[in-house]
Amino acid sequence: MRTQEQINGIVRLLLKEYPQADCTLQYEKPHELLFAVRLAAQCTDERVNKVTPALYERFPTLEAFAQAELSEVEELVHSCGFFRAKAKDIVECSKILIEKYDGRVPGTMEELTALPGVGRKTANLILGDVFHVPGSVVVDTHCIRISNRLGMVDNLKEPVKIEKELRKVLPPADSSRFCHCIVLHGRAVCDARKPDCDSCCLKHLCQYYEGR
Repeated sequence: MRTQEQINGIVRLLLKEYPQADCTLQYEKPHELLFAVRLAAQCTDERVNKVTPALYERFPTLEAFAQAELSEVEELVHSCGFFRAKAKDIVECSKILIEKYDGRVPGTMEELTALPGVGRKTANLILGDVFHVPGSVVVDTHCIRISNRLGMVDNLKEPVKIEKELRKVLPPADSSRFCHCIVLHGRAVCDARKPDCDSCCLKHLCQYYEGR
């Protein structure tokens, strides 16, 4: 396991390496981010960003989504995979947001995870990017892989356990940006199959690199 000093160093270097790190899903309204994240399950952000412009043009408001024919939403999101479940969650979620939250996306973990298709990963992304809640930790596949390789967590695979451990050691104000940096680092350098350790800005702090 890395020391707190080493972890602080990892965070600083990642923020320096990826100063513009942000969510790679495109959206203008909070509910659009919520739906885009649902579509991104088992799908790439790149594919979702190709699908959502037409989706949000056809259904520009929550009211439009709530009144939508499910088959039409399914057709528009078909290429994202699992399109029936995703379309159903989006329409049902729209109805709940209107009926229960006056058309607003709620701002607590408990309220968000009660929505159809919303888990802790999605909720943390909304809390961090929309509401700027300190300590929001988005645990995706990149975060699982890299936090273990670096030694920030000790051989954990369960997202909830990793989130809990990272909350203990990440600076709360930087936790959301750290998670965005991790995604970019995972795509550019710390690949799942063949990490480019020699060009990694974190290699001198990395448990995986030390053990090669």
